[in-house]
Amino acid sequence: MSEGVNYLTAEKGWKSWLFTVDHKRIAILYMYSIMFFFLIGGLLALVIRLELITPEKVMLSADAYNKMFTLHGGIMIFLFIIPGIPAILGNFVLPLQIGARDVAFPKLNLASWYFYIVGAIIMVYSILKGGVDTGWTFYTPYSTSVTGPVVSMVFGAFIVGFSSIFTGINFIATIHKLRAPGMTWFKMPLFVWGLYATSIIQVIATPVLGITLLLLIMERLLGIGIFDPAMGGDPVLFQNFFWFYSHPAVYIMILPGMGIISELVTTFSKKKIFGYKAIAFSSLGIALVSFLVWGHHMYVSGQSELAAAIFSFLTFLVGIPSGIKMFNWLATMYKGKISLETPMLYALSFMFLFAIGGFTGIMLGALSTDVHLHDTYFVVAHFHYVMMGGTVMAFIGGLHYWWPKIWGRKYSEFWGRIAAGLLFVGFNVTFVSQFVMGMLGMPRRYYTYVEQYRAYHVFSSYGAFVIGLAFLIMACYLIYSIVKGEKVKDKNPWGALTLDWTTDTPPDPHNFERIPLVTDGPYDYDRIKIVEDRRVYKEEQAKESVLS
Repeated sequence: MSEGVNYLTAEKGWKSWLFTVDHKRIAILYMYSIMFFFLIGGLLALVIRLELITPEKVMLSADAYNKMFTLHGGIMIFLFIIPGIPAILGNFVLPLQIGARDVAFPKLNLASWYFYIVGAIIMVYSILKGGVDTGWTFYTPYSTSVTGPVVSMVFGAFIVGFSSIFTGINFIATIHKLRAPGMTWFKMPLFVWGLYATSIIQVIATPVLGITLLLLIMERLLGIGIFDPAMGGDPVLFQNFFWFYSHPAVYIMILPGMGIISELVTTFSKKKIFGYKAIAFSSLGIALVSFLVWGHHMYVSGQSELAAAIFSFLTFLVGIPSGIKMFNWLATMYKGKISLETPMLYALSFMFLFAIGGFTGIMLGALSTDVHLHDTYFVVAHFHYVMMGGTVMAFIGGLHYWWPKIWGRKYSEFWGRIAAGLLFVGFNVTFVSQFVMGMLGMPRRYYTYVEQYRAYHVFSSYGAFVIGLAFLIMACYLIYSIVKGEKVKDKNPWGALTLDWTTDTPPDPHNFERIPLVTDGPYDYDRIKIVEDRRVYKEEQAKESVLS
């Protein structure tokens, strides 16, 4: 490859992008499309918070409000949070971190993006046709009887599911078969472990959602009684099917984010990760337990007391591997050389916010408290602390971390820290008030409310506008960095030890000139320290011999 040529400049023209099989270019295609839908979902959230700033109508009717929160949830879940980290950062970084030239199935990788785009277009068509007001969960019997383009919306989500399955299959095959010589399972970066556990869930759980959505479509189009009690169906059956996928989907969202945090903590503490194997196995543990806890979404649906007690216990159990990660990250930072660059600020934000999300999840897993808090704003706040405070914060931290590698240009560290601070403050202002509202009994999804809750809604809406400002600042300096940012001269600006930072910046189209031979673990900062200490010792001994 000629000097100065990288994956961005190796080929020209729109065809070179639309038909590429380079995992890095496919990651960029995902980045543009997913971030577009993140923008749409975020704007919908701001409209919702603007409407709720008073109990009276501001700009939306009750019907339009229902469609708004349905679209916000559907877009954010199916088109942003679930595919976000695996499709963008996983696609770009995974082959680099394991020393591979590409993923195992490059054409399947491109097909996954096309399935995502086709499914997203169908969902957008549903929006333009009049919108859906079932909520993002499509609960029956409402979704089987309400008017509107429910079938096309559900079919769009079904198509997007294939994208998730293809990505999972590809990552599993890549990790098993394409690791560089010498890279054993316990020399893999922890981000790779997170993607591996995520891929297992994607491949096993997503087909369950696909079948459920197809049954819903069949019921609407053919009148087959599956979920609608008016036709002899069982609406609780839909809930069981839906949450059997959707609770593992929570870990599809969070597990790769936890992998990113492991990378950030060790890199910006300049210290070997504490309890590497414990963190790696905890990812698999979370993946396993995630299939066993779906019933805690249905404590008030009429399930037996024994079943509810078992699901409650299993919900507490999932906190153990999550706690292992949290304590090991803190132990890694202990006595480390911590530097507070922008990615590390997001890692610290993640740990604080995800801890709150986890603790409140334990509260909702307890039968006595969940009956009181079910379907209140407490659940909304908990969900956002886990998903946005966890997954989105990790995604943004990872995006800033690998941004110089992806584009070969620097962003403004000053504005990066400003945006991180605003996002942290705005997020807590938005959702702490919702915890209080939920404990006071404010139901979620309501278009209006009594005067008792006005101050909390105003407080929450102001926080949402601060979040919007933070993302606006972030978008400005990141886009500016692509166009006019200073070029990165050091291919490893953070001093990381994983293989992705040994490649050119931006990387060569084939990643490596020759496949690397792995001899050390990905976080052996202690070994570097030993080498440095020996060198210093030898230099001091040489000086003493000269003086003598």
